[in-house]
Amino acid sequence: MSEPAVDMFDEICPSPMQPLRMKDKWAPMVLRCLEDGPRRFSELRVPLYRTSAKELTRSLRNLQHDGFVCRTSAGRTVTYGLTDLGRSLLDLLDTVYAWSDEHGNELLDAQDPDDGEAGAP
Repeated sequence: MSEPAVDMFDEICPSPMQPLRMKDKWAPMVLRCLEDGPRRFSELRVPLYRTSAKELTRSLRNLQHDGFVCRTSAGRTVTYGLTDLGRSLLDLLDTVYAWSDEHGNELLDAQDPDDGEAGAP
């Protein structure tokens, strides 16, 4: 087995620019909720009821900052929608969801039962 290259994560490496922030578990779900068109914040809260308003706001801001979501104001109405860049991630998400569905039991079996994250959604 070869050793990892010293410049494996060089500053020009694209890995820091990952399209989805791995620490933000809500980002892929937000993108999926916006798949059929723009939504108001309160409309997003319905399917994402397990997240707090603060977490959802953070996810939306991060997705907006990264160019995946656009925020539109019309008077007092604010909506969030996918940009073309955000829409381009939907096929990738479908692939990840299909893989997760196929390997779901294996993933659950592989979790450490002593870890506090086991079984967490």
